Order: sequence, then structure tokens, then C-alpha cells
Amino acid sequence: MDRPGRQLRALAGAASLAIALAGCSTHRAKPRLVRIPDQKHREIVVLTRNGPTTFYEGAQGPAGMEYDMARDFADYLGLRLKIKVIGHGQSLMQALAAGQGDFAAGVTITPARQAVARFGPPYQIVHEQLVYRKGMQAPAKLQDIVGRPIEVVAGSSADVALQTLRRTLPRLSWTEANHMGANELLFLVWQGLLRYAVANSNVVAVNRRYYPALRVAFDIGPPRRLAWAFPKTRDTKLYRASFRFFAELKRSGQLADLIARYYGVTRLNYVHIHTYLDKVRTTLPLYAPLFRAAGARYDIPWRLLAAVAYQESLWEPDAVSPTGVQGLMMLTNDTCLSLGVTDRLNPQQSVDGGAHYLRGLLDALPADIPEPDRTWMALAAYNIGLNHLEDARWLTREQGANPDRWADVEQRLPLLADPWWYRRTRFGYAAGYTAVQYVNRIRVYYRILRHLRQTTTTARSLLFQLSEPAI
Repeated sequence: MDRPGRQLRALAGAASLAIALAGCSTHRAKPRLVRIPDQKHREIVVLTRNGPTTFYEGAQGPAGMEYDMARDFADYLGLRLKIKVIGHGQSLMQALAAGQGDFAAGVTITPARQAVARFGPPYQIVHEQLVYRKGMQAPAKLQDIVGRPIEVVAGSSADVALQTLRRTLPRLSWTEANHMGANELLFLVWQGLLRYAVANSNVVAVNRRYYPALRVAFDIGPPRRLAWAFPKTRDTKLYRASFRFFAELKRSGQLADLIARYYGVTRLNYVHIHTYLDKVRTTLPLYAPLFRAAGARYDIPWRLLAAVAYQESLWEPDAVSPTGVQGLMMLTNDTCLSLGVTDRLNPQQSVDGGAHYLRGLLDALPADIPEPDRTWMALAAYNIGLNHLEDARWLTREQGANPDRWADVEQRLPLLADPWWYRRTRFGYAAGYTAVQYVNRIRVYYRILRHLRQTTTTARSLLFQLSEPAI
């Protein structure tokens, strides 16, 4: 069942967020350490799903808002963190009741769930939303969806909301998905394989970064609170500690920063070619010496580094993304620490660090991958992570294509967002087509810079001269 989707990339270039994160020092305002000495095995086991709002392997390691909060909670308690991803064949509440973990992260509070679990302090308000794809008929009111094909995750709060609606709309019907999550349903809506889906607003917000064609028709049901679910046992130490922990997060402003980082509005990086050419003339000369020096040091074409930086930050040295990466080359804290970068808002350090990181990715790829495929794959890894690139290469090999050829690998990268495929991979879900769009845009910017070196041309003609450049 081959469903290689095509996904649009909403890049977090220069974001309209004011997150005060200076340099490369840690941005986590750690709460006071509180130890639970008799916690079993000195660790906490957190149950969650694999997805962009919860936990996933990012380009620089584990990521996701639920992961970030669980990691900080473990630090707060002086314990090790163990993440246990629950597949969609089992609900988080079932796994919690079976004793598979200490608590379930990112659970919508409903009366039925409150009857079987203790909920920590709510940290986010969400709504169930009816979602469709741009170009499809948009329902204007609840009555418009009666008799229409709607799909929801079985047992989810969206399922509960529709059941409540059916009291006043008895002909309302929908299909319950037992082996897919909300992220997968939204992916299928984006592909045009589902007409409507209902999902929580936080999940919709994150997925719309990757699938801009998704549209929200309206909210369904009342606002709901998101919280951690703890088992109803006599031992309430973790449960009580969660209230102190979230009080610290709110007091310090860290909770607001996390929500802004993962769900804040992002300025899309779809820049008109004339804007790019104008910046080549006015802004690139300011940073070209840095790109030249880093390119010579790490044996990378300097114009390629400039193209990467434009895709990352629009050549804005103080750019900040919703996920906390910063600077011309959009480096994370962890990358800074590994490369010895002390101030990622310093253009020279950012460019050198980005070039150093890209050089490491180029060297980490198998030696028999030729150029220019090697460069395109390294760029994809810069965006999505080397582990997910290797998953895509594995899928390419499994499907009988050439894993050393970029044209074959880029066709499989989108499959990492399709549950049919990513459940077979080692590192799971990834918004694979973001990497495809990322590489393709850099190739355009790089091609233009190389062409401008040779001749004067119009912006219009450049749009039709996107043949593969030589490295």
C-alpha cells in the first residue's frame, strides 16, 4: 500500500515570537530539585504517543512539548526519564491502568477518564476541531456535517464530543479509527484520502505547519483541559509533586515559553524570488566573508552555506524559531554545546557552527554515496536528522530503489509521516516532506547564486533554470 504523500513545508525561519533566549546557554529555568527517594528503580516511566505534539526524534534528538516537560519533571525529582511510546492499538488510559508507566502525558480530561485516573494540574486548553482540506467544500455549521464522512480516533475526546452532539443531531454519524492517531488522520485529510476529521486544536496547530492546506471549519464541543493522568493508587508522591512542578513552570514563565515555542505563529518561508534577489544585493555582502571563511575551513561551497542560511533565517542573525533554534544557521542548544559555539546569535559563530555541523553530516554518510546526492542527503539530515534520513534510505532499499540516489530517497521521505510506513522504521514518525521541500528550496537559492556569478539574468528566467547544479 504505497501512499507517498506530498507535503508543504512551513519553515520556522524568522519567527514572530519574542522568546528571550540569549546565546547558547540553556533556556530551561529548572525548578528547585525535589527528590522522591523510594521511587522504583530511580526512574519515571512516561506513557505517550509518537507525534509532533508529544514525543519524536528530531534533528538534534528527542523533542516534543510533552517530552520537554517530562524531562524537566524528571530533573526536578532527580530521577531518570524513560519514555514509553504506546501504539494506537492501545489507549494511553489502558496502558496506565495496566501499570505500564507512572503517568500518561498529554491527556484530555473527560468525566469518564476522571473516574479511572487522577489528573495533575491542567496546563493547556484545547478544542475539538473539524478539519478539511483546502479546495474541499467547507461546512459552515454543524448541520452541514450530518451524513458526511467524518473520522475520529476511537475513544478520544473528539469521539466523546461527537457522541454528545448526536443528542441534538441524531442522524450524525462518523467512523472510529482504532489503529491510527489524530496526526495520521490529519495526514490523510491533507492527502485527500479523508474528507473530514476531528482532532484537538493543539494537534491541528502543529500539523498545519507541515500541511498548510489543512483548514479548520469550526470547533466542536466545549473547551477541554490537557493534563497528565496518574493511576489511582495509594502512592500519590508523583501526583502531588506534579502540582508543585507545574506551579514552578507557570511562575517562572517556562510553561508559556513552551507553548509559544511549539504552538506559536510562524512566519512561513515562502519568499518571492524578487525578495531573495534584493537580499542577495543588500544583505548577502554583509555575511559573504563569513560564508567564504567557513566554506574554506570545512570544504563546503560558500554559496551553498549562504543558501542554507537563507532558508534557515532569511539571513537575519537574530532570528528565532518556535522550537527555540536561533541565529543565521538556526542552531539548537545541544548542537552549540557539541560544537563549542558559545553565542549562536553571533553571526561568525553561527555560520562556523552550521558549516561544522553540515561537514559532520557529510562525513557521516556512507562513503559510496556520490555527489551531488551526498550533499542533498546531508542537507535533508540537517533539517530532519540523520536517523530519519537513514530510515528513508532503508525504505528506499526495501522498495527496490537505490538508497544512494537522492531522487529515489526524496520519494520515500514523505512516507515517514504515513503510519503505514513509519511504524516499520527504527526511529518512527517524522514530517518527511519538510526535508524534501527544504532541500529543494536550498537548491533553488544555490542555483541562483551560482548563476548570478556567471551572468546577469532576470528573476523570471531564473525560475525556469532549476537544473541540478554541480558541487
